[in-house]
Amino acid sequence: MRMIISPAKKMREDPDSFAPEGLPPFLPEAERLKQQLQAMSYDQLKALWRCSDAIAQQNVERLEGMDLNKRLTPALLAYEGIQYRYMAPGVFEREQLDYIREHLRILSGFYGLLRPFDGVVPYRLEMQAPLAVDDCRDLYAFWGDKLAKALAEETDTVLNLASREYSRAVEPHLPASASFVTCTFGELQGGKVVEKGTLCKMARGEMVRWMAVHQIERTGDLTAFQALGYRFSPAHSNQTHLVFLKGEF
Repeated sequence: MRMIISPAKKMREDPDSFAPEGLPPFLPEAERLKQQLQAMSYDQLKALWRCSDAIAQQNVERLEGMDLNKRLTPALLAYEGIQYRYMAPGVFEREQLDYIREHLRILSGFYGLLRPFDGVVPYRLEMQAPLAVDDCRDLYAFWGDKLAKALAEETDTVLNLASREYSRAVEPHLPASASFVTCTFGELQGGKVVEKGTLCKMARGEMVRWMAVHQIERTGDLTAFQALGYRFSPAHSNQTHLVFLKGEF
């Protein structure tokens, strides 16, 4: 089993806590994307990133001196979003780190697919960004089936803890022999399951941590997960979609 999660927009450098264990498997593709971004003007980049002047300036400066082989931070520690804070990888024990090393994969618009200890540099490029590269109209076309093929070579079960923006770069391309199981964290409103962005990110991070602590190897064992008020709802779930709800149901 491999679980996939989204990256975070906010990143940091931390070359000291853990040494990177390797380079990203799709480094040539990342180099090509870097070249494409470096060829764009400030205004083009700001429009692509849809961000403030301060964030645009920070990332333009990062691009100007970007070297994908130097001052690398393990991917697991490079992202600072809500999901990663709730996962709290900095306090994992050795057994949990070993589990994460094998089971966790991070999707990225820039790097494609990352193992937790692949060395990365801070960047800004969301998967849904309308960046045309070579003959590809966007990043979904650029990555094509590469990410799904890489996952399928490792496992026949993908546990989806990523947002739709990122999971759609994988799910349509998986072979029929691979199982794709999605977790939803929501609340019942008017009889419908409704997800709330921040709470979902918190729950996804909590689930990754819980899986590492309990060394979970089968998706069937995920039904025991309870955190942040969520618990499994059999009535709203099936074999490929596990639903966890808050409140009474």
